[in-house]
Amino acid sequence: MKLTFDGAWRATVTDEPLQAVPRFTGASVEIADYADVLERERFLAETFGSQDDLWEAPDILRFDRDSRKLVGAQFHWPEESASAEEVARLPLTPAVRLGGLRAEKVQNFRHERCSVLCRAPGDTVLTCLRDLDVLRTPLDARIGIASDTALLVQHGTVVGWSLTDPARYLTFGFADPDPNPPSPATRRLLTDCMDLITTPVVEDLVDGEPAALARLRAVHEALREQHEDRHRADALLRLIATYVEDYGNW
Repeated sequence: MKLTFDGAWRATVTDEPLQAVPRFTGASVEIADYADVLERERFLAETFGSQDDLWEAPDILRFDRDSRKLVGAQFHWPEESASAEEVARLPLTPAVRLGGLRAEKVQNFRHERCSVLCRAPGDTVLTCLRDLDVLRTPLDARIGIASDTALLVQHGTVVGWSLTDPARYLTFGFADPDPNPPSPATRRLLTDCMDLITTPVVEDLVDGEPAALARLRAVHEALREQHEDRHRADALLRLIATYVEDYGNW
């Protein structure tokens, strides 16, 4: 199968998904083996593909210059959330097919970040779409390029991506996620945090609505007091840190 990305850039699906564990930091999902800023800069210099620009954050897919195989990716979260009615229209098929990518040629390109976030109940799956027009017709394929991370394909074009069980991959910085399963409390608090940073609740926070501010304070306190699954709790604290700083005032 050949896939088309933005700018008519093309790649072929292979049988070799990425082995790196996804890192869900709240701002993005990152799949790569580098462990600090210097290694990341070296990685970008030695590979080709799509890349972030100054003041902008398109999605990143990087390929080895010799083999042209996919060696890393980073996907950013949209700012807009779909309504429950729109999420209900999200196609649940076809099943995920594991596979990597091989670039058609050694050439840089730009792949824009998705514009709409679809949250499954309990945030068991987070799906990001190019736009809501994707919901009008079925998907051709779901290509699992890494553990629980899939590209969504429609009419041969990549129109989105998804992360299954995002709580499992919560982390911060360049640290790998805790290999142990997330606690039930972490799963609940992830949903609470996702509510706070997405529409419509985030708009209420910005407007200073008392109910939204009370929710922010309650979630912040619960995360600080959580003793189990501490690494993921710290990751969620970082996820809402800006909102606590800007709107907490307690």
